[in-house]
Amino acid sequence: MKIAGRMLFAFVIALASPGARSQQSSSNTEIRVGNLMPYTGALAEFAVIGKAEAAYFDMINDSGGINGRKVRFISLDDKSHPAVALDLTRGLVEKDNVLLMFGSFGTAGNLAVRSFLNERKVPQLFVASGAEELSDPKAFPWTMGWQPSFRAEGRIYANYIQAFYPQRHIVVLWQNDQFGREVFKGIQEGLGDLTRMIIVDVAFDISDEHIDGHVSILKRSGAEIFVFAGVPATASHVVRLAADTDWHPVFLLNDAAASIGTALNPAGIEKSAGAISATFLKDPSDPAWKDDPAIKNWLSFMDKYYPSEDKGSGAALYGYAAAETLVQVLKQCGDDLSRENVMRQAASLRDYESSALLPGIKINTGPENFRPIRQMRLVQFDGHTWQPIGDVIETAFSEAPKK
Repeated sequence: MKIAGRMLFAFVIALASPGARSQQSSSNTEIRVGNLMPYTGALAEFAVIGKAEAAYFDMINDSGGINGRKVRFISLDDKSHPAVALDLTRGLVEKDNVLLMFGSFGTAGNLAVRSFLNERKVPQLFVASGAEELSDPKAFPWTMGWQPSFRAEGRIYANYIQAFYPQRHIVVLWQNDQFGREVFKGIQEGLGDLTRMIIVDVAFDISDEHIDGHVSILKRSGAEIFVFAGVPATASHVVRLAADTDWHPVFLLNDAAASIGTALNPAGIEKSAGAISATFLKDPSDPAWKDDPAIKNWLSFMDKYYPSEDKGSGAALYGYAAAETLVQVLKQCGDDLSRENVMRQAASLRDYESSALLPGIKINTGPENFRPIRQMRLVQFDGHTWQPIGDVIETAFSEAPKK
C-alpha cells in the first residue's frame, strides 16, 4: 500500500500545485514524461489507464530506471475537455519541460494539442485513441498512435457479418463522439452494398438517460445482428437489458467494451455468452490465461503497485502494455535522449512483443507506419472464456484522412 500511495501522490500533487512544478528538464538522472487523462468527468472510467501507467513507471524506477534514469511521470486531469488539454499541455512543455507526451487519452484532446506539439517538435507518442488522424506521419511527424484504428475495427465486424450473416438485418448503437462515428464508418465501409441491411442506427451520449428506450427501438426493428460501439459501463447495461427482454441477436461489442471483468461480468456471464469482439490484448479476467507467465507477472504487479484496482481491468492492462512499449523505446534511445532520437526509435520498432499482446500480434513501426499495432483477432465469448475465431487479422490500410 505504501508504494501504491506514492504512485498516486505523483499526479495528485501535479493536479493540486501547478505553481510548484520543478523547472528542471530531463537529465542524466531523470526522464520527464507528460500525460493527460480524464480523472474526472464523463470518461473517468478510463482514468485507470493513467493510474496503471504511473504504477508501471514506479515499478521501472524501483528496478533502477531506464539506462540509469528514473521516469518522472506527470499525469494531469484534462476532464476530456480539448481546451483544458491544450492549456495543460502548454504547461507540461513550457514549464515542466517534459521530454515527450505519452499515452494521453481521447481523440478530441489529442487533436487539440497535436499542432502545438508538432510545431515545437515534441513527441506525442502512443496516444490512447484509434483515430486515423493521429497516425499521419506525413502531416504530423511528431504524433504516433498505438492501438488499431477504430475504422479498421469496424471493418472487421463488417467482414464477419458479410461472411456469416450476409442477408440479416443489422442495428447499430454507437457512442456519439469521434470514436463511435469512426467505428460506425468502418462498419459501413466494410459492408459496402450490404450497408442497406443496417435498418436502424442510434447515436447515444455518454450521459444518455434513454438507453433503455434506444434498446427497445432496436429490438422492435426485428434485427438479428446488434453492433455496439461505446464504453464498458453502457455495454454492460445494454447486454443485460437485451437478455432481460428476451432479445438474443448476434451481439458484436467493440474491443474497449468487451472486458470480462468490467463489462461481461457486471452484465451477467450467462447473458453475455455468444458475444463477439475483435481484440489485440489478453483479457486478464479470462481463465484461459491463468497459467500464462505474462498474466502471472501482471497479477504480481497489480498486487504490489496498484492493489486498489480490479486485477481484471482491461483498461489497466492497456495502460500497462502502452507503458511497456514506451519503456522499450526509451531503452533503445540509450544515452541520446534528444526528441529527434526518441521519434527515430519510436519509428524503429521491429516485431516487438509486449507481454500483454495476444499471441501472434506484434508491434512494428517505420517512417510510413505510425500505427504500431495493426493486427487484431476475432473472438467469441462462450460463457467462460474468449475463444479465437480464425487467424490474426491484418488491419493495415491507408490511414491518411480522405480529402
